[in-house]
Amino acid sequence: MGMSALEPGSFLADLTPAEREDLESRGRVREFARGDTLFTEGEQPGWVAVLLRGRVKAFSYHEQGGEALLAVRGAGAVLGEVAAIDGLPRSASVQALEPVQAIAVSADEFMAFLQAHGRVSIIIMRMLCQRWRDADRKRVEFGMFDATGRVAQRLVELAERFGVPHRTGTGEESVRITLNLSQEELAGWVGASREAVSKALRTLRRHGWIETGRRRLIVHDLQALRRHAR
Repeated sequence: MGMSALEPGSFLADLTPAEREDLESRGRVREFARGDTLFTEGEQPGWVAVLLRGRVKAFSYHEQGGEALLAVRGAGAVLGEVAAIDGLPRSASVQALEPVQAIAVSADEFMAFLQAHGRVSIIIMRMLCQRWRDADRKRVEFGMFDATGRVAQRLVELAERFGVPHRTGTGEESVRITLNLSQEELAGWVGASREAVSKALRTLRRHGWIETGRRRLIVHDLQALRRHAR
């Protein structure tokens, strides 16, 4: 089965070959185009997705309009597992940011898979604990950092997870972020207005730490961004 490189530490990357084979036997491979919706917030949990290729965003709609970006997930991630485990309606929508290939497993089959593999249940528990800790950390960030600091934090995360080496004309080593997020999506992720994010990006550009262009973002000084994000 064709697969792009799995994110280190992702759900699928942590499975043994036997566990992965069992999971694949319980589901079927589905393809999604860029912009396709995999899950819709509020719907009943019918199935779980495990990404083989491509990246998706999880988001929730604001009551006053617009969307709050909750997470970006890449190859190897499991999606919809919380709703499958607790049986409650989906807490977020998931949309493909690029062409996506995923194993689709019914909620019942996914629960049967976890019951058959106790080790995998522990992987899920650790993953959920990590997300809870991450959510707590982000809540603290909202109280401690201004919009520029929060934008710097998200750019560091994107560079570390979705960055590739990029050599500039001057020969310096930079990092190109391969994930195309709009300013609206970035604003929803950091909990700020689009205007505040635009101003933050201008500030970071003025320092010479980043370079932005049409559908591209290059980080020239990741260490400086990390320092600012602290």
